[in-house]
Amino acid sequence: MLHINDLTYRIEGRPLFEQATIAISQGMKMGFVGRNGTGKSTLFRLIKGEISPDDGSINLRKGAKFGVVDQEVPSGSESLMITVLAADEERTALLLEAETAVDPNRIAEIHTRLSDIGAYSAEARAGMILSGLGFSSEAQQKPCSDFSGGWRMRVALAAMLFASPDLLLLDEPTNYLDVEGAVWLETHIKSYPGTAFIISHDRDFLNRAVTHIAHLRNRKLFAYSGGYESFQKQMREQQRLSMALRDKQEDERRRLEAFVTRFRAQANKAKQAQSRVKRLEKMKPIATIIDDPIPAIDIPSPERSLSPPIVRFDDVTLGYEEGNPILQRLDQRIDPDDRIGLLGKNGEGKSTFAKAIMGLLEAQEGHIKRHRKMVIGYFAQHEIDAINTRQSAYDHVVELMPDATEAQRRARLARFGLGAEKAETKAGDLSGGEKARLLFSLISFHAPHLLVLDEPANHLDMDSRAELIKALNDYDGAILVISHDRNLLESVVDRLWLVDKGTVKTFEGSLEDYRQLQIEKSRPPKKAPTAPENDKTAHRKQAALERERLFPLKKVCEDLEANIEIARQKIAKIDATLGDGEIFTSDPRKAQIILDMRRELEDDIINDEEAWLIALDKYETASNT
Repeated sequence: MLHINDLTYRIEGRPLFEQATIAISQGMKMGFVGRNGTGKSTLFRLIKGEISPDDGSINLRKGAKFGVVDQEVPSGSESLMITVLAADEERTALLLEAETAVDPNRIAEIHTRLSDIGAYSAEARAGMILSGLGFSSEAQQKPCSDFSGGWRMRVALAAMLFASPDLLLLDEPTNYLDVEGAVWLETHIKSYPGTAFIISHDRDFLNRAVTHIAHLRNRKLFAYSGGYESFQKQMREQQRLSMALRDKQEDERRRLEAFVTRFRAQANKAKQAQSRVKRLEKMKPIATIIDDPIPAIDIPSPERSLSPPIVRFDDVTLGYEEGNPILQRLDQRIDPDDRIGLLGKNGEGKSTFAKAIMGLLEAQEGHIKRHRKMVIGYFAQHEIDAINTRQSAYDHVVELMPDATEAQRRARLARFGLGAEKAETKAGDLSGGEKARLLFSLISFHAPHLLVLDEPANHLDMDSRAELIKALNDYDGAILVISHDRNLLESVVDRLWLVDKGTVKTFEGSLEDYRQLQIEKSRPPKKAPTAPENDKTAHRKQAALERERLFPLKKVCEDLEANIEIARQKIAKIDATLGDGEIFTSDPRKAQIILDMRRELEDDIINDEEAWLIALDKYETASNT
């Protein structure tokens, strides 16, 4: 389908590709990974023909069409449905011709072709794609101009998928999707009949949606079979083998050099010494795969812990217009060490809820209590866009540290991976990942007690995401995170809240449970069986009904066990803090707050264990009936 042969390309003399070669076969779903700034998006521009290589060739199968999501997203008065249908240019042209054609033979040809390309079911297919990307039936009939930029990007993606090109070129497609949309796209890509080449740093998406990985490193392209985890394993094995071969070659080099040094002057050994000199000259260094160091992300923890809760909602109603509430019956609390993941479709009210937490939106009804000493750090896409593009990273830090020395300011930036060169670069010339690092530096400057993070990993490559996860796990304050990156959520949060049907509730399950729920929702309803059931089918059906009957009781037991384990982990963390006894003299008030939290956790464990024994008895009794 696509062959890239000995590709060389330079920008201002700096090589991005040097004799890079890769082949993508028909039907292959290939993820494309590599560090930020190494040239992934540039390769897509080369494939599309927007720029030309300095050397080498890029060959697409003759007659094949590729599809991309244009930066110019649809914004006119046409409805979403009409916009998506118009993406199939052949169908649109044939329908227009059918209105004016008079030759009976041509009319017959037009309708035969329309039937062949599925033109009469096109609206149903377009509706399915739009629905999967989060647009209701009502929204599909609204004009594009009614939607924000992020939603219009979804429309552009829907149009491209509907056109069903031979080769999909997708650049970070999940960045403007919520978890539900990402799950749908993952399923759609897996069943897509064509070929896909996808730039992504979403580990879970790459594990589930693609069949191969292309890795850009050292200005060359390397192909691996399997998803991202398989690629990682193969990379580690390559690193191990390359290091072993290098060590073996160094041993051989030392042996040859020792022989030459010892016997070169002896006439009877001169010929053998000369042959070893020639072998040394021909010995090429073994290419080793060495990971470049990853710039760290260092988010400072709050200097003092606040008494819980730091945020509390009591029967709160939120909205922007009187009589038109967006969220109701909110009874949540956030404690100083909470790690919360916020789930829900875009448009359900996640941002509204986050604004209320930060004090940017007051309650229409009920009460919101925020700790008066609480400092909040807020990360969101629009905050990145608000960074002054004319100022350097160093200039931004000067405003926050007017009395600090230059060394202290540069040390601050270095904690977030912005070294000497990047510190002087204007923010507008920084990459998306570097801007994200700068924003992390700015929002965490005052050591916040609560981080509210809205898609914090969107601009970070895979290695930087790992650094972010490490930084968040080292951070001692509370975290509320909205993200489609399931790996980040699974690694950082221990509680899930779901924004759905006009309220916010605890989601009793794991992210995998939530993913399966979205998959089930996207499946068409099953048709009732017409043939009589045999004994085996009836037995399976009965077993399924039995599992369904017992599931709520089993779930209660599992949830209580999870709560007990979480409480024990928190107690262990508290005990480690109190272990050396220093805190009792340095900060007695904080020590007392921590002791109170420990007693509350112990009480919670006792209550949960009693509830668990009752629930287990109910489950075992039901299992035996």
